[in-house]
Amino acid sequence: MSIFETPSQLEPNPKRQRIEPVFEPNPKRQRIEPVFNNSSLSSIPCPHSYAQHGVCTACNSMIERCHYRSFNCFKDGVQIRHEAVASAKRLMTKFSYMGDKKLPLVLDLDHTLVHTTTVSSLTETEKYLIQEAGSRHDLWLLKSDVEHLIKLRPFVLDFLKEARKMFNMHVYTMGNRYYAESVLELIDPRRIYFGKRVITREESPYMKTLDLVFADERCVVIVDDTREVWPDHKSNLVEISRYCYFRMSNDQCSRPYSEERIDESECNGGLVNVLRLLKEVHCGFFRVKEELESKDVRLLLQEIEFSRGVLQGESLIL
Repeated sequence: MSIFETPSQLEPNPKRQRIEPVFEPNPKRQRIEPVFNNSSLSSIPCPHSYAQHGVCTACNSMIERCHYRSFNCFKDGVQIRHEAVASAKRLMTKFSYMGDKKLPLVLDLDHTLVHTTTVSSLTETEKYLIQEAGSRHDLWLLKSDVEHLIKLRPFVLDFLKEARKMFNMHVYTMGNRYYAESVLELIDPRRIYFGKRVITREESPYMKTLDLVFADERCVVIVDDTREVWPDHKSNLVEISRYCYFRMSNDQCSRPYSEERIDESECNGGLVNVLRLLKEVHCGFFRVKEELESKDVRLLLQEIEFSRGVLQGESLIL
């Protein structure tokens, strides 16, 4: 169910009266243009909660955008009045996520699912990778103003395939949209995993927040390698070990995978361990159907951390 396909169920509408057509004796027809109520010209602003592309879905009034929050990653042009966002998220969670027995999963890109570097920053020992890009299933050359190499993290394609059975997945990256779309062309070319659920720095330039994810926060799991970018939602976070395939400019001590010509373990790497934990969270959340309204992934994650001996205030890194 989409709350935007049936706004009449969410907005109080007055009882409609049937209006009989009136026929004029003059056979000449006049073209009748649609009339839009512009709230900026009216002393009474539009009171409704849902809009699309700046137009109220209930009364066709032009809305004042400052009173609404956009959720383009859910549906193009969708806007919800600030005071209605929480209830709209609860409705979506109840009728969509819970009905499908799936939880919302927010995934970071760089150092979580992939590692990207500029070609110009490759060391001499790494330059063999330029020739291998494109001939390997896990290494790609991105040609733009600045050439980049994108390395897929081991197990990433299997991870997405398995996670899809339990979660409705979102991408949330501090990279720009071009970068995000380029990575998705490699890991989800048919958009069967993420659809349009992509949030980039254009929408969220400084910090990451679940305010932009169209789901009840108690149901959302985050997987990211950087804890600090989630100042308000650390309790939803599963912190994954940082995937560094190429040499990092600030690390001159240890040799990276690329120079050693090896890679992270396919059997016991970060994504494998995270998938095990996600299965545990999903199982715990949906174990008792009658308790779904009170379940909270944040409490489940706390229980898992406690069972694994993680001290309060510390973080479980997988």
